[in-house]
Amino acid sequence: MSFEEIKLPPFQDILVLAKNSPQGKLGLSKSFELLVPNGFHLIEINDDKVEAIFVNKKILNKISVSKIIEILKAKVFQYISEGELLMVDFKITISYTNIEIS
Repeated sequence: MSFEEIKLPPFQDILVLAKNSPQGKLGLSKSFELLVPNGFHLIEINDDKVEAIFVNKKILNKISVSKIIEILKAKVFQYISEGELLMVDFKITISYTNIEIS
């Protein structure tokens, strides 16, 4: 027997919604609003394979929507199939060099 704690929603960073997914963007949006009020931002995508993405608002405080979409188009969208939902771990690391204190 095995068990583990789950968190709702079952993703933390980004969810990619493919075209013709059984779960529509409006239904998912309402569900997320009930589970995590004001936690995720819905972004509609103009792509052959992807209808929308849901992005954790904490990520949007660190990186722009356009940059997120650019990264996802280059690295993720090519792997999604019609009707799928893809969970994306999107960790951001910020580092600075040559900091001068006067």
